[in-house]
Amino acid sequence: MSFNPQKILVINFGQLGDVVLSLPAHKAIRDKFPNAKITVLAGKASAKFIEFSGFADVVKPVDRVAIRDRNKLWSAIQIIKLVRDVRRERFDFIIDLHSLSETNLLGFVSGANARLYANRENRSLDFLSNFDTSPPLEDKSKHATDRYLDVLLPLGIKDAPRTVKLTPRKEDAETIEKIFKKKKVRTNVPIVGLFPGAGHPSRRWALENFAEIANLFSQSDGLQVVVIVGPEEKDVLSQAKIFPSETCFIDKLTLTELAALTIRFSILISNDTGPMHVAAAMGTPIVGLIHHPTLSTYFPIGENHRAIHTNNMDSLAVEEVYSAAREILARNRTAAIING
Repeated sequence: MSFNPQKILVINFGQLGDVVLSLPAHKAIRDKFPNAKITVLAGKASAKFIEFSGFADVVKPVDRVAIRDRNKLWSAIQIIKLVRDVRRERFDFIIDLHSLSETNLLGFVSGANARLYANRENRSLDFLSNFDTSPPLEDKSKHATDRYLDVLLPLGIKDAPRTVKLTPRKEDAETIEKIFKKKKVRTNVPIVGLFPGAGHPSRRWALENFAEIANLFSQSDGLQVVVIVGPEEKDVLSQAKIFPSETCFIDKLTLTELAALTIRFSILISNDTGPMHVAAAMGTPIVGLIHHPTLSTYFPIGENHRAIHTNNMDSLAVEEVYSAAREILARNRTAAIING
């Protein structure tokens, strides 16, 4: 294909988990056009992680929630500024991975000669795309990562890797090391990470269950347990006494520091939330506790991950989660011995 754009704008306004699942597509674009200047427009919460991935030259965050929820005059002004900024850059190619009607319109008014949009039934304005070949209609039975990669098929991008493994930044790794020393985290044994938070109460396993898991790994197996406390889970710290005394609680992390922390875990047990996907992108084995409405097509790809689905988080047994995690730990230890 002779198509060789020099200034590419990728639009991706998915939530953090969606954006992490789209990283293979971002990498494929970077690999396809190694000499192009690639700019990504992303939601405020996930823009930092795209920047961290290294698959873009410039990442511009957009606070879509504020634009949606604040007064109409302010929102209109922000939209006008965004359109003006995009037009000023004179992009020659737009790729809309998430493809919403408003982002399709933004691409249309950008002035770019070529526009490639994800084809999402009842969500996108595909007629505003003008690429020679259209991507296939979104197939919701496919994994989300594969759907993002399908958008790139008209570019001749096929059989791209479905996973990425990121490396923590040096400064973030140093920050985690300082935290470990301050909190006296044992690093001579496997570290089990726990993330008890979630964006919606229906996705949360009871904190008492996480405490019981911590007790099993700490008291029965002699492993180190680290609980990640997100900004929406301050109540976890107030109930720290239900966990074993050896449990370490870590909070107030940036997104990239969170990534550097999870890579130190031998496994992460987590509710269905963004940090689970961040850890998977760092190569950390996952046991994900998934409330049934969430489809397996949104769970991280990889043989080292295990999704436990349930119709009711309260009915999920501690023993089932503990056994799944121990099975992965044992398998990885065996592999390490064989390969070591």
